[in-house]
Amino acid sequence: MSPRRPLLERAGLAAAAVLFAGMAAAAWSQGEVFLAAMAGIGALMTVWAAAGSLRQS
Repeated sequence: MSPRRPLLERAGLAAAAVLFAGMAAAAWSQGEVFLAAMAGIGALMTVWAAAGSLRQS
């Protein structure tokens, strides 16, 4: 098992996920479907990585 992530790193992951989600919403609202999909995938992958580290602790 890997050690638990520090609080600063977890906050950074949360901020990155929010930024990715915001970028996806903004791109979608402007009709940029591909960019919205890529940003949405980035948000999901960031949340997945964060959830994986929480589950291991």
